Amino acid sequence: MKYSGAEIIVHLLEKKGIDTIAGIPGSANLPLYRALHDSKIKHVLARHEQGAGFIAQGMARSTGKAAVCFATSGPGATNLLTAIADAKLDSVPVVAFTGQVATSLIGTDAFQEIDTYGLTIPITKHNFLVRSAAELLDVIPEAFRIAETGRPGPVVIDVPKDVQQQVCEFGQWPGFHEPTKPQVIEKQLIDKIAQAIHYAVKPVIMFGAGIIESGSCQLLRLLAEKNNIPLTSTMRGLGAISPEHPLYVGMIGMHGTKYANRITEEADLILALGLRFDDRATGKVSEFCRNAQIIHVDIDKAEINKIKPAFMSVNADLHDFLSLLIPSVDKKERREWLDECYETKDALPYVVAPLNGDVFHPLRIIDEVAASIPADSIITTDVGQHQMWVAMKYPITSPRTFLTSGGLGTMGFGVPTAIGAALANPGKKVVAFSGDGSFMMNMQELATIADEKPNMAILLFNNGTLGLVRQQQELFFDKKYIGSKFKSTPDFAGIAKCFGLKSIDLEKVSDPLGALHEALQLNEPVFINVPVNADENVFPMVPPGAANKVMID
Repeated sequence: MKYSGAEIIVHLLEKKGIDTIAGIPGSANLPLYRALHDSKIKHVLARHEQGAGFIAQGMARSTGKAAVCFATSGPGATNLLTAIADAKLDSVPVVAFTGQVATSLIGTDAFQEIDTYGLTIPITKHNFLVRSAAELLDVIPEAFRIAETGRPGPVVIDVPKDVQQQVCEFGQWPGFHEPTKPQVIEKQLIDKIAQAIHYAVKPVIMFGAGIIESGSCQLLRLLAEKNNIPLTSTMRGLGAISPEHPLYVGMIGMHGTKYANRITEEADLILALGLRFDDRATGKVSEFCRNAQIIHVDIDKAEINKIKPAFMSVNADLHDFLSLLIPSVDKKERREWLDECYETKDALPYVVAPLNGDVFHPLRIIDEVAASIPADSIITTDVGQHQMWVAMKYPITSPRTFLTSGGLGTMGFGVPTAIGAALANPGKKVVAFSGDGSFMMNMQELATIADEKPNMAILLFNNGTLGLVRQQQELFFDKKYIGSKFKSTPDFAGIAKCFGLKSIDLEKVSDPLGALHEALQLNEPVFINVPVNADENVFPMVPPGAANKVMID
């Protein structure tokens, strides 16, 4: 068989089951696009490479399978970097193919040459600079194995233009490898952990995105119910268990609930599952759960003992771990501890009622959205106040239905990620919550929405400011506001209409909540502008650098 490097790439992507790729062509990856032209793989033309990267993230985050994006060399590759870094911090399996100048020109400062390999070393799980078409036969299966094995993450494959054009003769197509798992867990260690749980008086299970990534949500619930252990989540763990479950005490951290933070601080044992003790979850690390023994279970060995020392630890796949642990754990009532948790929750309630009857209060709007769309709809957010309001208030009941930028906190994430989620889940409704600051970071993807017509709604909380920046300036920087208020106020609904989308400004209709409900029933893209009071703050909140017990509201 004889195929060019570009044809090898496309054929192997077909073999892997990739059916949609987001990207932008350029001089250095045109051979790849020529090969893609003859493929059944659907190409989504993004309007910015960062948008292409986040479209791929939307597909990967909502399905758990590796997704692909394309970019050319130079600025195409550098535009992709933020989406790649975001995928690295949030453990998202994305495989990015970047074009590169011909191998003879590498190192000469040729037109649109950039050291993509060097730039992506610290923000990828692994990266490759391919030197021959033959290497692709090994590199591509290995790239997907790395992206999906263990703790997922992004992989970059940088392919010079001449390698894409080079013809390679070979005997058979390579196969793709199943993701491998860490070593077998020792039964003796399982027994020790079960014993520690049994003798704990105030245990708490704290879980993160690893529960979702490992497909362990049902096992998490079974463990908690068998031993009656309260459950608390990081933001990225939302959806692993229903917020209505009686053992769930809410999200912890900077914008978690006061009762979740208080209950966690009272614990004498923390079973930490699939999380990395991020500072937004722990607050001041030295003050976090000082009286608790920590049992840390994570698939990434590097995370264990990195931030919080563990009393016991297990480097393992969470599904394997919980499958072994549950039979070893005794049934227990824990009536006194649960009563204390319920009393704490009653004493420190989260205020959910809209203030002053404001029809446009973010919490009121979030309630209305949740009541207007199916429970299994996919919710994406950008980054800012709206992100925290949604995380606090929206009833996320299923895994992989809350897609948000956790580790990198990337403004501009929400809309293109929603496009990818909608394309990968055509039977589901997708709603992207954004703020006017975040939306302007990637608003060019309205054109992509107009092209693809995904079943999604963009809900813009418009307060004319960088809300979370303004809030911190108000609370912690003596109200010295600078760079946080926009001088001009674009007609966002009008802009969306100019891109060819249906749009509505709730400030300009007589029945805003009725119009909101009607817009959300559409099976086509719609843009909804929601005016929000610029002085509205997100509470409760842990001051930056403070302990979780120091919450203000």
